[in-house]
Amino acid sequence: MPANDVYHDIVKDSLIKSGWSVTHDPFFMRYGDTDFYIDLGAEKVIGAEKDGKKIAVEIKSFLGDSITYEFHSALGQFINYRSILEETEPERILYLAVPSYIYESFFRGRFGQLAIRKNDLRIITYNPEKEEIEEWIN
Repeated sequence: MPANDVYHDIVKDSLIKSGWSVTHDPFFMRYGDTDFYIDLGAEKVIGAEKDGKKIAVEIKSFLGDSITYEFHSALGQFINYRSILEETEPERILYLAVPSYIYESFFRGRFGQLAIRKNDLRIITYNPEKEEIEEWIN
């Protein structure tokens, strides 16, 4: 099983503070003979009808030397995980959790916006210092 991201607990606690129930830590998937681990699975009961919303969250810190290199790795994981979820749990929505300062400096730029649009990325921004989720980008 892979190691947790540096900000794993911050994102997990932030989801719980926002009313989510973390149901998987990590969220394990097997496809064929290959195992995959998304950082978190969570559910939230919505409205009087108790219509639940299910998500999976892949957490990234972007603390390495190259944001672009780390983005390429994160995007590859995201695409693979989303493809498997579409086959096995199509009701579960995958999000990429990134620090808010990385979203502002990288994802809001021209290339970042292109990558979001072309790859249909869903993003959660979190503030590691305040330990809270700031924005859901669909």
